[in-house]
Amino acid sequence: MDSEYSNYKAIPPELGQWQTIALGVGGIASLVLLIWTLINPAEQELALRAWLLGVIFWGGISVGSLGLLLLQYVAGGAWGVVIRRTAEASSRTLAAVAVLFIPIVIGTYYGKLYQWANPIPGDEIMAGRALYLNFGFWTLRAVIYFAIWGLMAFLLSKWSKQQDETGNFGLWDNATRFSGPAMVVYILVISFAAVDWIMALDAHWSSTIYGLLYVIGWALSALAFSITILAWLSGREPMNHVLGKKHFHDLGKLMLAFVMVWAYFNFSQFLITWSGNIPEETKWYIPRMKGAWGWIGAMLIILHFVFPFLLLLSRDLKRSTKWLIALSIFILAIRLLDHFYGIAAVPLIGHYEDRDLPFQLNWMYFVAVIGVGGLWLWWFFRQLASRPLVPIKDPFLEKAIAHGHEH
Repeated sequence: MDSEYSNYKAIPPELGQWQTIALGVGGIASLVLLIWTLINPAEQELALRAWLLGVIFWGGISVGSLGLLLLQYVAGGAWGVVIRRTAEASSRTLAAVAVLFIPIVIGTYYGKLYQWANPIPGDEIMAGRALYLNFGFWTLRAVIYFAIWGLMAFLLSKWSKQQDETGNFGLWDNATRFSGPAMVVYILVISFAAVDWIMALDAHWSSTIYGLLYVIGWALSALAFSITILAWLSGREPMNHVLGKKHFHDLGKLMLAFVMVWAYFNFSQFLITWSGNIPEETKWYIPRMKGAWGWIGAMLIILHFVFPFLLLLSRDLKRSTKWLIALSIFILAIRLLDHFYGIAAVPLIGHYEDRDLPFQLNWMYFVAVIGVGGLWLWWFFRQLASRPLVPIKDPFLEKAIAHGHEH
């Protein structure tokens, strides 16, 4: 096995170049945003909103990749073997995401980001939630979230690396038995994190399905990102000997399923809110159905669901690397728009009673996404290049390769 697959240990030299570019772009963009924020204290809240957008988008790929790892160990299949190294590298960026989250913690401490950190006197709803939404408990929960995700990613990567070194089948069995219960914990942690970090921007609104929107949304982001990386690697050693059209066909089918579930959860949230007609819930949707926010909502329906759904019905498109990578990049862009819709369409502190939600597309949102993205990609490419791209000692590797080249 070692001699047969020795060429699978090759690492594309371009990964080093991409590391340098990503670090340079991300560092410059982050420095520009930091300097601007220090010079203009009045725009600190907007800058933190923008940074939160970047962390949620790129960090979502990290967390979603961890979910893909758990899913592929539970479900099995050839797609899980070929996607494993990319997903592992993405999940190991969680340490970098935790560091990038620090400005959010600092901003929250100084009351620059969340309305609950600046409660309105006499507001009974905020007062009732103060036991849960306070800086100390909120920060402790964030530490716990990253610790749980980090432990999961560490164990799965550790067992995978040891299996490459020893060929011990028991290590794969450990990961499989671990992933079932871990998946339940994983979903619960995402649900709490989504409420703490995004839903809590609006101190009055709540939704019981909100966490599941991020479970499936982050999984879709991670899958689209992994497909993009795999498609790029498919033309280079060693993945050009591993990846086949059937692999991309399987990943395309999984993407179609995620797109459908995302639409189902969003429609369920809207339908329950509409049918309940409770003022505390409907006031979140009503201003978002007007003006520019209404157009963005309509765009999400069409571009996040209808358009990719119709395209992914095509067998030929799912087998075409060129078209699938284009659709994956498109979905990543729409996922970013979805996060922008959830984060930017919330009144700023001091304007909480203004429910008209004026649309403002500030340049800091772009810079923050580029800054966080550059730093995140630098660490991702570093992790991807640190280990072989193929799980050489995986017991199902040969079958997985053969499956990908079936007609």
